[in-house]
Amino acid sequence: MPLLEWLDSLPSKGQDKCIAVIEQLEEKGHELRRPHCDLLERGIYELRARYGNVHYRILYAFVGKNIVVLSQGCFKKRKVPYREVNRAIRNRNCYAQDPKAHTYLGEL
Repeated sequence: MPLLEWLDSLPSKGQDKCIAVIEQLEEKGHELRRPHCDLLERGIYELRARYGNVHYRILYAFVGKNIVVLSQGCFKKRKVPYREVNRAIRNRNCYAQDPKAHTYLGEL
């Protein structure tokens, strides 16, 4: 799972911050708001975590009742890179076509 590989590459405090916002998303779902998340475009949302001067972003969407993490994670400077948003849209479409093939049920 690319997200887990990305998380493993982060400093431990950065990992902790990212995992904390993922857990908040799991708990609150659609009710989670800024500053922890924001809508980017076309149903793609960003989870926001920060450690020091580094801004971490994890892209996700709601597909039916499911929250689907769509990115391996990225770093934000001014804006989330457009290529990451496009990748998230493609990943959401793949998930919608075959959820079982694109689902990870393990622990973070």
